[in-house]
Amino acid sequence: MRVIIVDDEMLARAVLREHLGAHPDVDIVGECANGFEAVKAIGELAPDLVFLDIRMPKLDGFEVVELAGTKTHYVFVTAYDEFALRAFEVHAVDYLLKPFARERLDAALAHARTRLRDPGPQAAGLQAVVQEAAQEAVKQRGFLSRVLIRDGARVHVVAAADIDYIEAQDDYIAVCAGGKRWLKSQRLSELEGQLDPQAFLRVHRSYIVNVGAVVRIEPLGRDSHCAVLRDGTRIAVSRSGYARVRDLIR
Repeated sequence: MRVIIVDDEMLARAVLREHLGAHPDVDIVGECANGFEAVKAIGELAPDLVFLDIRMPKLDGFEVVELAGTKTHYVFVTAYDEFALRAFEVHAVDYLLKPFARERLDAALAHARTRLRDPGPQAAGLQAVVQEAAQEAVKQRGFLSRVLIRDGARVHVVAAADIDYIEAQDDYIAVCAGGKRWLKSQRLSELEGQLDPQAFLRVHRSYIVNVGAVVRIEPLGRDSHCAVLRDGTRIAVSRSGYARVRDLIR
């Protein structure tokens, strides 16, 4: 089992390294002190399992999973119990609460071995829990303050407040901010549910706009409108989208 340890505390990495050393089938192929290092290492080393802290500088543990993907498996290791539901949401193998006993780590490794041998039944068994946990996790974590976009080996961090609009592009979305445009593999409806509805509005099946970026709404014809943004961009507004805009700014 190829393993990477990710934690911004050197002592925490050392404790994990010592405990994992008692398992001859575990090969520690990398250690990382922050989220950016972790995303790079996971992409390059393709580990079977990542022991991942949650609260870290630069990127937190959930942002690492978002960028690195779920081909590998994750055990979250944290001092905070409020993230347990969200860990289920990303199908974590286990959730270790610091400080943990050696026996608890052994149990997490046993879960990982089972998942690696036969991931299907585990994922199926978690499905009902994941659906319920996902709803609760959204309530707990609040709305996105930034959007992460992976571009090859680079990661762009775009503050939500800087986004002008988001456009659906087949299986991708285009995030547009300050005259720049980035493609992200995500559904528009999924991102819509993560943004503050008081700041971002779905004005068309293909567009979400930052209400603060809208300068005015112009009529285009009978029951047809467009939003003019601060940079001059014109966004189509559907009939239902116009009703939402009108209700929000009333």
